[in-house]
Amino acid sequence: MTNQVYERAQEQGSSVLDLAGVRRRDPQALATLFEQHFDRVYGLVFRLLGDRHSAQDATQEVFLKVHRAAHTLDPSRDPEPWITTIAYNVCRDLWRSGAYRLTRQAVSIDDPEHGDASLTSRADDPEQALVAAERRGIVQKAIGALHEPLRAVVVLREYQGLSYEQIAEMTGTTPVAARKRYSRALAELGKLLEKAAI
Repeated sequence: MTNQVYERAQEQGSSVLDLAGVRRRDPQALATLFEQHFDRVYGLVFRLLGDRHSAQDATQEVFLKVHRAAHTLDPSRDPEPWITTIAYNVCRDLWRSGAYRLTRQAVSIDDPEHGDASLTSRADDPEQALVAAERRGIVQKAIGALHEPLRAVVVLREYQGLSYEQIAEMTGTTPVAARKRYSRALAELGKLLEKAAI
């Protein structure tokens, strides 16, 4: 097991992930994998899809695919890139489906069920918390308005912290193309946020 996997498990206050157990589909190892990666996968999928209901369904699909493909996991490597790739591919498959496009057209962006609802803030100043929540909502709406390939590169780079090489591998492009796509995405995002007066 890599030191990176061990360190991440220790940071999260959880037990060390038994990747060989995951590979054998051991229920306890799979449960630990789920617990350690659920929040990150859900966050990625939600930001890519921009819809809470779709994100819940897609996250479920991601972990189903993880279970099905567990035998392909390399126990000597960090599973995060593998799981992130599966999550991205599930979202990409959804984007390509006609049903997803119909759903995106039918859902109101003002519907609170589909917005970026935040957990209550621990900030002492309620006004600051409200302004921050409004900004997060505006940014999430702007990211959601980006074309899917641009949205993906922004989410993978900014929220997942992936390198251009990792993004290129996931999206089937070159690192140079990923960097250019990221630059175009930021320019487009800047225009959208300027319109929203942030």
